[in-house]
Amino acid sequence: MTSISHSIPNTAPAPTRRRFLAASSFALLGAAAPDQAGPGADPIIDIHQHLNYSGRSDAALLAHQVAMGATTTILLPSGRPLSRPSTHEGKSNGLDAQALGNKACWQFARSHRATYRFAANEVPDIPEARAEIEQYLRRGAVMIAEQKFGVECDSPEMQRIYALARERGVPVLMHWQFETYNKGFERFHRMLERYPQVRFLGHAQTWWANIDRNHADQTVLYPKGPVTAGGLTDRYLADYPNMFGDLSAGSGLNALTRDEDFTRGFLERHQDKLLFGSDCSDPDGSGAKCQGSQTIAAIRRLAGSRTIERKLLHGNAQKLLRL
Repeated sequence: MTSISHSIPNTAPAPTRRRFLAASSFALLGAAAPDQAGPGADPIIDIHQHLNYSGRSDAALLAHQVAMGATTTILLPSGRPLSRPSTHEGKSNGLDAQALGNKACWQFARSHRATYRFAANEVPDIPEARAEIEQYLRRGAVMIAEQKFGVECDSPEMQRIYALARERGVPVLMHWQFETYNKGFERFHRMLERYPQVRFLGHAQTWWANIDRNHADQTVLYPKGPVTAGGLTDRYLADYPNMFGDLSAGSGLNALTRDEDFTRGFLERHQDKLLFGSDCSDPDGSGAKCQGSQTIAAIRRLAGSRTIERKLLHGNAQKLLRL
C-alpha cells in the first residue's frame, strides 16, 4: 500500500423491560412505534440506518431505534437498481442489503419529522446521478450517502459527486471494501487534498481494518488482535481536517473491541472526528444480536470521559450534519 509520510501522536444501559415490550408490541401490531426514547434519555444520533434492511419492516425499524436509544436517525438510501459493472451487474443493488431508495427515505422522514432525517444517493457513473442527488438535497437531505459502488475512488464519476458535495456543503459517506467498493483507498489522500472543503466519512471493512499500521493483507476484512497505531485510516483522520469516521457496522464494532487499550487512545485522539452509526438489520435493538447497541456500549466503556462519549454519540453528528 502506498506510503504517506505523516506522523501521529504516539456499558450501554439496556432498555427497560417495559419499554422493550412496548416497542415490540408496536412492531407485532404493525403500528407506528414511539419515535423517541423515554424522558431524560441522553440524545443519540444514529447516522447510518436503512429502510427495508434485509427485509425488515418499518414498524420493526421504529421499534429497534427506540429500544437502542436513538433519538435521531439518518436513513441512507440506495441508488436505482441497475445492471452494470458499478453495481456488480445488479448483485449489489439496494446496497447489497435490499435497502430502499431516495423517495422512500424522504417520505419516511417526512412522516417522522421529529426523529428521522435522510440522505441522498445514486449510482455515481450514470448521467442522471447529479440531478437525482441534487433533487433530494434540495428536499433536505443532510449528506450524500451511502456511496457503495464498484468504482475507483478518484474516478471522474466520483469526483463529480465530490464537486456536488462541495457546492451543496454536505458530507459524503463512503463504504470502503477492498477491490469491491470505492477502490483505491491508498490513493484517497489525493481526493482529500483536492477537495479540502468536502467533509468525508469513512465506513466499512477496509476503512476500519486500516487503523492498524501492520495491516498488510487487504483481503482480510475483519482482522483480529493487537493494533499498532499509525495505520492509513489513523493517519487520514489525524492529518486531514476533512476526514471523519463512521463507527457503524460489524467492521466498526470489530475495530473498537479487538484491542481495547488501543481503542481508548484512538477515541481520545480522534474524539472530534468519529460519529456513531448502527447499520444493523436486526429487529431487536438490544442484546447480543444488535451490533448497534453493542457499539453504544463499547463507546461508553472505552471513551474515557463523558465529554468524549457525548461527542461520539451525539455532538459530532449534530455539528457535522448541522442538525
